[in-house]
Amino acid sequence: MKKTFLLAIIGAVLYLSGFTQTAVKDIPRGWHMLDPQKDGYYGIDVEKAYNELLKGKKSVPVIVAVIDSGIDTTHEDLKPVLWHNPGEIPGNGIDDDNNGYIDDVYGWNFLGGKDGRNVNKDSYEAARVYYKLKKKFGDTMPDEATATPEELDEIGMYKKVRDLIEGDAKEASLNVMFLKNIVEKMPWADSILQSSLKMTEYSGDDLQKFKPASADESKAKSTIMALFLGFQASEMTNKRLLEMTGEFYNGEKSKADAVVKEPKDYRGEIVKDNYDDINDRYYGNNDVMAGTPMHGTHVSGIIAAARNNNIGMNGIADNVRIMTVRAVPDGDEHDKDIANAIRYAVDNGAKVINMSFGKSVSPQKHWVDDAVKYAASKGVLLVHAAGNDAKDIDIHDNFPNPIFKNDSIGRAGNWITVGASGDPAAGGIIGSFSNYGKKEVDVFAPGVKIYSTLPGGNQYGNLQGTSMASPVVAGVAALLMSYYPNLTVQQIKEVIEKSAASPGIKAQKPGTDEAVSMAELSRAGGIVNVYEAVKLADSISGEKNVLPQQALPKSKMKKDKKG
Repeated sequence: MKKTFLLAIIGAVLYLSGFTQTAVKDIPRGWHMLDPQKDGYYGIDVEKAYNELLKGKKSVPVIVAVIDSGIDTTHEDLKPVLWHNPGEIPGNGIDDDNNGYIDDVYGWNFLGGKDGRNVNKDSYEAARVYYKLKKKFGDTMPDEATATPEELDEIGMYKKVRDLIEGDAKEASLNVMFLKNIVEKMPWADSILQSSLKMTEYSGDDLQKFKPASADESKAKSTIMALFLGFQASEMTNKRLLEMTGEFYNGEKSKADAVVKEPKDYRGEIVKDNYDDINDRYYGNNDVMAGTPMHGTHVSGIIAAARNNNIGMNGIADNVRIMTVRAVPDGDEHDKDIANAIRYAVDNGAKVINMSFGKSVSPQKHWVDDAVKYAASKGVLLVHAAGNDAKDIDIHDNFPNPIFKNDSIGRAGNWITVGASGDPAAGGIIGSFSNYGKKEVDVFAPGVKIYSTLPGGNQYGNLQGTSMASPVVAGVAALLMSYYPNLTVQQIKEVIEKSAASPGIKAQKPGTDEAVSMAELSRAGGIVNVYEAVKLADSISGEKNVLPQQALPKSKMKKDKKG
C-alpha cells in the first residue's frame, strides 16, 4: 500500500494549501460486498449468492493462510475464525506435533528471534542486493563476454538494483521534502486536539464534529483532518493515522539514504538463522502479532470476519479458518521467509494462501519458485496482490510472481494475481494506484475504501490498495473450495476468472488519462463476482450437495414444492 500512502498525503498537503480535491461521494461501508444491479455499487455480489444459490448446501472447513505483518488474535470478529493448531498444547514450550515449530498455536512468525524480539522495521531489497554486490564487484564488473552464467545473472542484477536505488533515491528525496512540513506539524496538531477534545484517541468522525475555538485549534484540525480525508479512514484513530504517516515518511528517508548508506541488517541481528541456507527453516517464534498486526488484521477480516454475528462486518467466506504466518516487515520481505512461510502454510493444511505484499527485486527467486511448485503439488492456491505503483506489470517487475526462473515449466498454474477495482462514486472503476497487465494481472477485485477489522480488539476502518483486493479473491476462492471441495485448484482459478464480470464502462488506465476497456488491463477483463462464480462452480461440480429436505425450514420446503 506504500503508493497509496503517498497519494493520500499529497491530497492532504493540497487540502492544507487551499486546493480543492475532486468531489467523491461517500460510499457505504462494505460496498465491496454489494450487488451491482440491485445496490448500484460495483461490488462482488456476495449476499445474493448465499441467499439464492448456497442456502441449504453443505460446506467443509477451509484453512486460509495469511502471509502478512501479523494478525490481532484478540479481535472480536476474528477470534471465532482463527486457525488453532490441533496438535499443539498452548504455552508448554514443547513442539507437541513435531513440525519443528514450538507452540505454533495460531501459526508462525518468521521474523522473530528465539529471545522473543521481533523484526518490525526492515530495509528495501534493492538496497540490500546493491551493497552485497558492490562489495563483490566494486566499481568494475567482469567482462560479460567471458562471464559465467552465474556471473551474468549477478551483473544483470547489479545493474538493475543500481538503477533502481538511484531512481528511488531521487523520487524519495522529493517525497521527503514534500512531506516534511506536514510530518513536523503532526505531533503539535495532535497534542492540541487531544487537549481540546479531551480524548487521547479520537477518530476522523470525532474530529469532523469538533468546532475550533481558536486559530491554533483550527490549524490543528486542518492538519490532521487532511490526513483522515486523504486516507479515507475516518474510523481510524489518530494514533494509528500518525503511525502510518510516520512509517511511510521514514521509509522514504531510508530510500533517499540508500545511495550513500548501507542498510542495517535488521533481520539478521534478531532472527540469527543461516540466511544462505534455505534448509535452515526452523527459526522465528510464535508471536504472530509482534506489535505490527495492522495490515494482516485488515486483510483477514476481508476474507473471513465472522458472518452474521451482528458485530462489525461480514467476511466473504463462512466456513474458513485463518492461519497467521508473519513474514512481512515494514520494508521489503525476504525471499527465504516467503518461501518458508508458503511451505509452513502448505504443511499445516492451508488450501488458499493470501500474499498482499510485493517488491521489485527477488534475488533468491528460485527459493520462492520451489515453494510455489510445492504448493501446487499439494493443491494449494496462491493469491497475490498486483502492487500499487500504477504500472504495467507485463513489463515492470513485481515479485513474487508465477513466472518460474530458468524453468521449462514456464509458470505456476495455482496462482492468481489481483488488481484493485473501485467504484465511480469513489473515484473510478479502477483504483488509480493499481498495477495492471493484460497478461500478468488475472482479475480485478474491490480494493478502494474497503471496510474491515483493525487491531485493538473491536476496531474497524477503511484501507485501500491491491493488498485489500487480493484477500477479496482469496475469500472467494475459499468459499468455492468450501462448497465445492471436489474442484481442483486449477478449476477454482478458472471459475474465478471466467465468471468475472465486465463493468460495462471504460476504465482510466492507472497513471494516465487514457480510457480503456478492462480487457486491456487484465486477462479476465472484469471484476470478480461471487454469484456468477458459484453458478459456474455448481455447473462444473455436477453435485447436488444439498442438505436433506427435512433439514430445510418449512417455508423453504413449501416454496420448493410449488416449483
